[in-house]
Amino acid sequence: MINCQRKIICFHLFNDYSGSPKVLHMVLERILKYDYKVELITSYNGILDDLSKYPNLKKYSYIYRFSNNPIVTMSRYAMIQLYTFFFAFRYLSKKNVVFYINTLLPVGPALAGRIMGKPVVYHYHENAFAKGRFYKALCRCMQTLASEIICVSDYQRLFLKRRDGVVVTPNAVSEVFVNRLIPAPKEAFERKRVLMLGSLKLYKSPLEFIALAQYLPQFAFELVVNDTQENINHFLKEHKINISKNLIIYPRQNDVVPFYNQASLVLNLSDKKQVVETFGLTALEAMSTGLPVIVPTEGGIAEMVVDGENGYKIDVQNLNQIAECIKTILSDETLYMELAQNALAYSKRFSEAKMVNSIEMILNRK
Repeated sequence: MINCQRKIICFHLFNDYSGSPKVLHMVLERILKYDYKVELITSYNGILDDLSKYPNLKKYSYIYRFSNNPIVTMSRYAMIQLYTFFFAFRYLSKKNVVFYINTLLPVGPALAGRIMGKPVVYHYHENAFAKGRFYKALCRCMQTLASEIICVSDYQRLFLKRRDGVVVTPNAVSEVFVNRLIPAPKEAFERKRVLMLGSLKLYKSPLEFIALAQYLPQFAFELVVNDTQENINHFLKEHKINISKNLIIYPRQNDVVPFYNQASLVLNLSDKKQVVETFGLTALEAMSTGLPVIVPTEGGIAEMVVDGENGYKIDVQNLNQIAECIKTILSDETLYMELAQNALAYSKRFSEAKMVNSIEMILNRK
């Protein structure tokens, strides 16, 4: 257990319902139950807002959102880094604090923490080397500023030049989330429903998922987008998309458990030529429901899948192959049952308690 006298000062840039804030919520919620103090600095309106119910959490919020204009987005990002850099100096005279930086993005408070001589622990969720020069620059900053770096997969760690003070702690699905999942392979097979959770970013391949739905009208498709209905409508209009009758697109959801419980198969179509998934939380959530998955061939997410055992690894460039794979999985009940059982068994390797205990030890020793 963490020393309850240690205060955790946590910075996370964008508070939404995506993977990295979900994992952060899991970590903070469990350690808050140990009755020590956490101060959280992040944006409004996301999963982290739920933590405000704990009396030993103090949350500071700011307004932040992305824009379709990259110049506007970068301007907003720079302003938040400047704000959190100066905000961090309120802890200058505080003893026994550690700065917990979630993702590469909060570089401002990480720099302030290093200047003040505070321990700076990074929880590194991205793969900067599969992104542009901006993320690579942030990764160089992280390797310079961090007292310790928490990676989420062996694949991710391989790209870091730094070797000391780097640990691998795989993500997990929260026990509360898992307890609400209802693995029922036979019923799932009969539903013939294909699910994907993602964003409108083109490297997440929403257009390709929509094309699969049009190509496979015999199956139901559901796309849950981490964005507003307004932005979804704009996206569909911009790309001149006509939605097929077998496809439903949902805006950002506070609770995705019902979608997993009604699915048969879960896809992750991230384009490995533009981004590489360092872990793949949606794949683990799917397997925790006893659902087979189709994922890319590279990245931490690919480490989670063995072809023909708990799913398949196929890149989005091979869309026809993905379509044929979907038809095979949802047409062969014997194959489906084997994939589903193996997926559920594999998910048991990942434990919330194990993940959080590992992070607790790191925060406590800094």
